[in-house]
Amino acid sequence: MTPVLAPLAFIGRGTRRMVARVGNVTLFSLAVLIRLPATARFPREVARAALQVGWLSLPVVGLTAVFTGAALALQIHAGGTRLSAEAVVPQIVAIGIVRELGPVLVGLMVAARVTSSIAAEIATMKVTEQISALVTLSTDPMTYLAAPRVLAGLVTLPLLVAVGDVLGLFGGFAVATAQLGFAPEAYVRTSWNFLTTADMALSLTKGAVFGLIAVTLACHAGMNAGRGARGVGQAVTSAVQSAAILILAANVALTALFFAP
Repeated sequence: MTPVLAPLAFIGRGTRRMVARVGNVTLFSLAVLIRLPATARFPREVARAALQVGWLSLPVVGLTAVFTGAALALQIHAGGTRLSAEAVVPQIVAIGIVRELGPVLVGLMVAARVTSSIAAEIATMKVTEQISALVTLSTDPMTYLAAPRVLAGLVTLPLLVAVGDVLGLFGGFAVATAQLGFAPEAYVRTSWNFLTTADMALSLTKGAVFGLIAVTLACHAGMNAGRGARGVGQAVTSAVQSAAILILAANVALTALFFAP
């Protein structure tokens, strides 16, 4: 191969691998979604996955949302002061948290915490041949392992986003009333009146989509992990990176879909 064609060949190989992986993840996602009704046979696995994805993520999600809301209020007030527009703090904090920062930060926190955990768990099961044992016992690994976790992500992520939105708004409220001189009653009324049903629907929809992305990629990476400890580490890294990137891309797409000019 000539030196001129070598870069093109490298790009071509990378593109082919990327397209193949997108196809594999898409087929895997469809296979999992088809199996969601069958999770009724494994209520304990669904409950355990909901606990892992939802309840145990509450502390990190709550703290992240509160601090983000507080910082956002301070930043908007500092910027608004330059334009004599300090009064817009409640409105901008409300729309910024509910439409964007709440869902995205919850999705990224879940990608960091839950995606890595699920990918490592399933990859370890594959390395230690526990998945092969499930097949030997006539149990479909996709139905027993992947589908309950994906169902938990679809159900619990919107709830986590709702909690994150409320706590983020509370963080902005606390700073605005304690430090920036806003009246509590007026702040709450202004924030509530500014938000619309579309804003809340977008926030919860993003939560469901981000949950599907994070958990599906975790299960896919775990079930396709290589051998040994190195394979487990590579599966976790790949799952977290892919989930974070796709969550940010899906955020742009959903925002454009809901609020297209």
